[in-house]
Amino acid sequence: MKNTFEVKNPDWKLSPFTGMTKKHYIECAKYLLERAFKHVRSIETPISFPKIPGKTYPQPDAPDWRYRSADFEALERTFTLAGPLIHVDPDTKINNINLRDYYCRHIYNALTPGHPNSLPLPENLPDSTYQFTCEFGGLFKTLLLMPETLWPHFTREQRDEIAVTMSKWAHHRTTQNNWRIFNIVTLSFLKKYGYEIDEELLKSHLLWVASYHSGNGWYLEQTYNYYTISLFIVYGTIWNRAFGDEYYPEIAETIEKSAYELMKTYTDFFARDGYVNMWARSICYRTWISGGFPVSFMLKGISPLDPGWARRLCSGSLLQFVTREEFYENDIPSLGFYGHREYVLQNYSCAGSPFIMFLPFICLALPDDSPFWTAKENEGIWEMLGNNSKTTVLENPGLVLVNHGKTGTSEIIPGKVYYDDHNYSKLVYNTHFPWEDHNPGGGTSMEYSFRSLDPRDVRGDDINFYLTGHTLQNDPEKNAGFTTSQSMLYNGVRKNVLYRQAIMRKPPNNGVGYIIDLAEIIIPGGIIRIDRSRLAFEYELTLGHYGLPHIKGNKAEIHQFEEGTKKVITAAIPGRRLALITYGGWDKVAATIHTGRNAEADESTVLYAYKKRMAKNPAIELMITVLLHKTDDNEWTEEELSPVKKIEIMDITPSYSVLGANITLSDNKEYEIDFKDIDGYRTC
Repeated sequence: MKNTFEVKNPDWKLSPFTGMTKKHYIECAKYLLERAFKHVRSIETPISFPKIPGKTYPQPDAPDWRYRSADFEALERTFTLAGPLIHVDPDTKINNINLRDYYCRHIYNALTPGHPNSLPLPENLPDSTYQFTCEFGGLFKTLLLMPETLWPHFTREQRDEIAVTMSKWAHHRTTQNNWRIFNIVTLSFLKKYGYEIDEELLKSHLLWVASYHSGNGWYLEQTYNYYTISLFIVYGTIWNRAFGDEYYPEIAETIEKSAYELMKTYTDFFARDGYVNMWARSICYRTWISGGFPVSFMLKGISPLDPGWARRLCSGSLLQFVTREEFYENDIPSLGFYGHREYVLQNYSCAGSPFIMFLPFICLALPDDSPFWTAKENEGIWEMLGNNSKTTVLENPGLVLVNHGKTGTSEIIPGKVYYDDHNYSKLVYNTHFPWEDHNPGGGTSMEYSFRSLDPRDVRGDDINFYLTGHTLQNDPEKNAGFTTSQSMLYNGVRKNVLYRQAIMRKPPNNGVGYIIDLAEIIIPGGIIRIDRSRLAFEYELTLGHYGLPHIKGNKAEIHQFEEGTKKVITAAIPGRRLALITYGGWDKVAATIHTGRNAEADESTVLYAYKKRMAKNPAIELMITVLLHKTDDNEWTEEELSPVKKIEIMDITPSYSVLGANITLSDNKEYEIDFKDIDGYRTC
């Protein structure tokens, strides 16, 4: 038997796609906690998970409070499952331990000054921000929604003791943007239950948070990412209903409006089967973005989402992970996406961090007669897409979302990325082809990889040496490897063509000489790229496709052929296929095997295009490439591998722009590629 969650006695009548009903959500939550509680010997034992070697915390030389933080995170984040279970049944037991009694005991111990297991107070630590603030936000978000799970079961004296620690952390320093929500939630809980707070501070945090709204329901958070959904919208909506509507109605209405706006396109982030995309930071949180499904039924009035589709996607996203054996490490969710992968992690995560992925279990707070539970599962827009692809453009965060009816996958195309970070800077992210880590040897998956062959870079001379007579730092070792874009700029959609720019080196280091102008035509099951290279000096360049994992060590099957200037290479593993086609601007196509870079397997195959330009002043070029994907075992047809019928390249376009093209597809659709004033359209 697989050591995973299985949907037992599925209800195919109510849930024809997943079999999941409220009963199965309860069973799943219990299953996950039963595995976690293997690390709990008795009701007296604080929950603590084995420390994982690598970049996550606590490191071996960390101070004691860092270890205390990791254990508090395990306690709080497992309550993401325990709280909803206590809500539906206060007598719930896990491994013969009553959940309500357990969490009452250990939360009281953690929050009572002077107890051996108590948290440090901020005045006893250097003045800074700490993970404790984040966990307070998570805990009191759950208790705002379901206060009866714990709060009434503390005595008045215990509440007063707890409130001391709560208040000190709630009023303590926080970081910018999303962390303010944690202070807001904790301060609000205190006030709601009769404790004195700094109300001007609470209002200030609220106004700060509201100020980050950027449009389309999205909030600025370093760069745009899932935090908009999981914190600003999910935490924000819970705060609205439990506190904001009564005390700050105007601010609550502001949050409500942004939630409704986001829900217009929220479902576009999910694949047909509910799969979530491996995108942005905090990847080990996985399905926390699915918390938007139940919270949409906590908005005022009727939910903007189709309830049958919402439950289908929510259930599918959970089953994406909990049914995989490699998902579990030490009986809890691994630090990674499917299995443990160091390259996706941040140093603020610990072994207990992934339990926030069970945020969608707030659905258990919805009543039995909620449409979320009573509606029959359906597939929403997917039932009508056929082989077509639906494109959604979110101008304000610079995101383009694609639902491919032909393959059942969904893609995120990012446009506003401020820095070199593969969590954000890939050309495209796909639900069924998770991204790979960067390969300094070239051929990085779904990225342009650039290597300077400029002799000044190779020698380590400053490139301005002969203008200034002064040598500045220019590390030849750093220049020896391939690098990816240092920022991605969004330039808009014109005539059904998406324009972006990949900046391979930022100014002042001759940034205007290291630009790739991106023009993309979305087609069923893929994309046609007509990209313009403005790379000023000698260089090598690769463009990688998605990575194909070698499941159980089985390598991908590769085929390659040429037809005149057209070069084609394909790769296949069971259930997935890729094709890369070049029509110009490249020297060759090839495949490489990566080790330790894929989210699903230790080895993977990446198809890529390659070119090398050794002129001192290389010409501007158009690179015309097609990247296709499949999620079946059907061979590629000649028609599928011939998506382009005609290419007309223009040195000067009718709008007086440099180096554009007219592209006619095999279905006779015509597209004009015109980079007119693209530098002036930059947004980031």
